[in-house]
Amino acid sequence: MDQQSHCNPPVGCASCPHHSDEILTYHHYVRGKHFPVVKCTQNTMLFVMRGDLLVNSEEYPGTTVHEGQFILQAIGSKLELLALTNVAYILFRFTEPPLLCERLYNEILNHSEAPLVYSPLTVIPKLKVFLNSLVLHFQDSPILCEKFAKLKGEELMYLLTTGYPFYTISAFFYPISTYTESFHYFVMQNWERVKNVEEFAHLGGYTTNTFRRLFKNMYNAPVYEWILDKKRAGILDDLRYTKQRISTISAHYGFESLSHFAHFCKDSFGDTPRSLRKRMAEGEQIVPLKSKVDEEITE
Repeated sequence: MDQQSHCNPPVGCASCPHHSDEILTYHHYVRGKHFPVVKCTQNTMLFVMRGDLLVNSEEYPGTTVHEGQFILQAIGSKLELLALTNVAYILFRFTEPPLLCERLYNEILNHSEAPLVYSPLTVIPKLKVFLNSLVLHFQDSPILCEKFAKLKGEELMYLLTTGYPFYTISAFFYPISTYTESFHYFVMQNWERVKNVEEFAHLGGYTTNTFRRLFKNMYNAPVYEWILDKKRAGILDDLRYTKQRISTISAHYGFESLSHFAHFCKDSFGDTPRSLRKRMAEGEQIVPLKSKVDEEITE
């Protein structure tokens, strides 16, 4: 036997830097275990593998999820759990779902409608086989390899989107579609009010890292860079199309002083607010410069 392979202990997944406990996890608790209300920081599917679990949320108020059933809680929703018996369940968490067929998922999401009453879905046979195989992996190691977990996440989404009737699975994913709309509404209603990413996240009740991840997934841009671009566009429009005082525009976009506002305009457009207004009144097209502010952004 090779001496080196005999002497070196095997490397466990839990000690690997590429393991993940954020995508797929397995949990088991004794009867009476209670988890107070928490805000979901990711979209979360919960598959009950053994026992009965009492769920309390807006979609599933006082609902018992039995063995072989599962639910979905959208990111930002609030969830409370109570083990009615000894219970075991798998959690699948994602911000953007890992997809083998993005077209099918988007079609499902675009046609999703709220059900009259939310009810847990029943695990179909091929999904049961998949989930049972996951439990075997968790028995070998409580933490999965990140790449493996992502592949299993793709397989899980494929089984869900292809294994259930279109109407059923569309209603199941409805909370995600409504959250996307509500998050977009929150951003558009509040971006002018905030001075930094931390304040924006706190206003919505998110951690900074979670808010940045959600924002990047929706707008494909870092939060602060997006805010600066919106401010630049808004400032140019106000200078060009309104007669508002410079001080009013400055205060509207959250600048602490006129000198700060003037510095921002010079850095962004190469001139003072008054000069920019005059130049645009004469028909000149103003476009943002490569800004020092951009270079200072730390996402």
